[in-house]
Amino acid sequence: MEQRVVISKNLQEELAIAIAECEHDKIFVLADDTTAQVCWPRIQGFLSLRNARLIKIPPTDAHKELDSVAHVWKELSDNGASRHSLMVNVGGGMVTDLGGFAASTFKRGIDFINLPTTLLAMVDASVGGKTGINFNGLKNEIGVFNDARFVILDTDFLTTLDQENILSGYAEMLKHGLISNEKTWAELMNYSPSADHLAPLGAMLADSVAVKERIVEEDPLENGIRKALNVGHTVGHAFESFALKAGKPILHGYAVAYGIICELYLSAVKVGFPTDKMRQTVSYIREHYGCFNITCNDYPTLLELMTHDKKNTNGIINFTLLGDIGDIRINQTANADEIKEALDFYREGF
Repeated sequence: MEQRVVISKNLQEELAIAIAECEHDKIFVLADDTTAQVCWPRIQGFLSLRNARLIKIPPTDAHKELDSVAHVWKELSDNGASRHSLMVNVGGGMVTDLGGFAASTFKRGIDFINLPTTLLAMVDASVGGKTGINFNGLKNEIGVFNDARFVILDTDFLTTLDQENILSGYAEMLKHGLISNEKTWAELMNYSPSADHLAPLGAMLADSVAVKERIVEEDPLENGIRKALNVGHTVGHAFESFALKAGKPILHGYAVAYGIICELYLSAVKVGFPTDKMRQTVSYIREHYGCFNITCNDYPTLLELMTHDKKNTNGIINFTLLGDIGDIRINQTANADEIKEALDFYREGF
């Protein structure tokens, strides 16, 4: 069944319509402790949610794991959920990923609606049907492709975010600009996202989501062009897993931003991405996202983490590179020396 993405103008009305279109016997709302405190009160009084049962899980990516999923399954089971129940995931990408996975596997699958509350979840995690959890120290190692019935994007939730979380989501928008066209990329380069200045983000958000929707519709199971969405992610996920293992987790969007630096360098060296656009993008990222400090001694661990990326074949590290803005080159490879060069480039100036 096709996923419907709604840019919200009246959340109460749109959520009521979405819930009514999903035949259900019971409604469960999944939130982490943070969104349960900050976002749930905003919708708790909606008539469409009057009989909903709230399930809470601990926040942050460190808890996007099997114990949290097992807790959700147990809550559903203990409270009489059936194959005809409905789950509404309220939160960031961690909640929509984990909630989507829990719903997709409980009694072989129940319907779910995503109500993302962070910019990152709105432009990335909640749209496109990827669900999953981290496992064995690796990002999104376990999961399934399964669309939410509805994804409702309400930018009012963005007022609950701090500057770091705004920037985290904006990194995925930068990626969408890089794989889209020069006009979109330039617009993104000329805007400094701020928790105090969210007004321009509405229209930009709609454009960004449209880029992802178009690509996912063409290739829902990531056999081809959907790999365009992985720009920055091969290295980015390695940074993210590395930080998690070190007990110093970084936000997903920050990891992607750092990954974009490395992968634009590889793009310039291997497929001719224009160096002026590379330097402009890298300069923007360095100005807004600062750095995640690594040394040469960390390279073997980072390379090892990259070999576990799901896009790889036969242990060969696979990248999506760019010949120019919007010129997508999937299934590109780089050897260890080339990747180390890219990591050297990332560390320059930090």
